[in-house]
Amino acid sequence: MPKVKGEFEVKRGVEPSCDLGGGLEAMHARFDKVFRGALDAISVVHMLAVMTPTPGSGAYVAVERIEGNLDGREGSFCMQHNGTLDRGAPSLSVTVIPDSGTEALTGLRGTLAIDIVDDRHFYVFDYSLPE
Repeated sequence: MPKVKGEFEVKRGVEPSCDLGGGLEAMHARFDKVFRGALDAISVVHMLAVMTPTPGSGAYVAVERIEGNLDGREGSFCMQHNGTLDRGAPSLSVTVIPDSGTEALTGLRGTLAIDIVDDRHFYVFDYSLPE
């Protein structure tokens, strides 16, 4: 399974919040990203996030569509984000949505890890493609 690394830039826009009932609202944000490295692409992400009354606890879910070039293969694919903050302890899963790959990325599978260092965003993408 190839593993590629690179950096990406993020621009965030706030969308109207979503009513979840009972007085709880989910924050809705749109992110536009530019990936550099073996993944040379742009993406659009829509995220919903909720924090709980307990400090440091909450969650977010998001769907992202990425379009561009992955190791010389053109196409697009979608990712599913699941993030949890449990009393300050973060966990994050970012996974390729099955069968979302198009063109030369048809059949793409994989997971993406995100690391933020000094306000710079880095990725490590473990992926596989059919032969």
